[in-house]
Amino acid sequence: MSILTPAQKQQWESDGYLVIPGFYDADETREMLDRAHQLLDDFDPTDHPMTTFKTSADGEHVGDDYFLNSGDKIRYFLEPSSISQPSPDSPAKLLVPPNRSVNKIGHALAILDPVFRKHTFDNDKIRTVARDLAAHRDPRVLQSMVICKQPKIGGTVPCHNDSTFLYTDPPSAIGAWIALEECTAENGCLSFLPGSHKTARVSSRFVRDPSGRGTTFEPVPGVEPDNEDWDARDDWKPEPCTPGTLVLIHGSVMHRSPPNPSDKSRVIYTFHMIEGAEGYTYDERNWLQPTKEMPFQPLF
Repeated sequence: MSILTPAQKQQWESDGYLVIPGFYDADETREMLDRAHQLLDDFDPTDHPMTTFKTSADGEHVGDDYFLNSGDKIRYFLEPSSISQPSPDSPAKLLVPPNRSVNKIGHALAILDPVFRKHTFDNDKIRTVARDLAAHRDPRVLQSMVICKQPKIGGTVPCHNDSTFLYTDPPSAIGAWIALEECTAENGCLSFLPGSHKTARVSSRFVRDPSGRGTTFEPVPGVEPDNEDWDARDDWKPEPCTPGTLVLIHGSVMHRSPPNPSDKSRVIYTFHMIEGAEGYTYDERNWLQPTKEMPFQPLF
């Protein structure tokens, strides 16, 4: 039995994303939010390397071992403005309480945490939606995480598409993004360029730097660089949404979110899927790599 209507499938094909309000009911959403808050309250910065999360094609990007080896773990990445470090040689100090300093928690929540596993792998509706989309024959789940836009300090997520960061040949990434709190223009809701998945080229990929110095972006061979100024477009569409909303995100659609200067947090849970069937290659240089002990898990 299908969940997506013909109109929703058409909108997905047309826009490259789909907003489904009420996909998770109030109890399911509360369970995930409560678990996210518990994880935040459990964060102990005592032995944390103070790894912040920041990545863009034009700026700094995270790439230490704490980040690169997080694919089979649950780790905490801090909001850059939550810490003070006057010089590289001086110790970093938190400027806010620990549970308010976290940008995201990842990257194996769907496998290692029972609550998020329940609402990812053990959810018949998620599997049905994946079948309805008919984008993957063998969807594999990777990079599951809670993302927090903390009040007052939650930063900008620049314009990007997800296949750049989870590259397969050919590109196949799809994101499942779940609002656990009210997402508004004031606290940093998503914005999209509808239809941009049809014209945006996945011309670079986020990889482990061959020099051993963390991560970098490198060109995709045979693909002309995508030099369009997507940020300058005037057809960006904000998508405020209520708790329990599922947003499906095509790997090539351009999206972004603004900072959160408000006093309201914006906590979400998200995971991604790629094609695991024959004919699709997950690049061995990608920053996120499966391990022998924890390969990318099939959704079906």
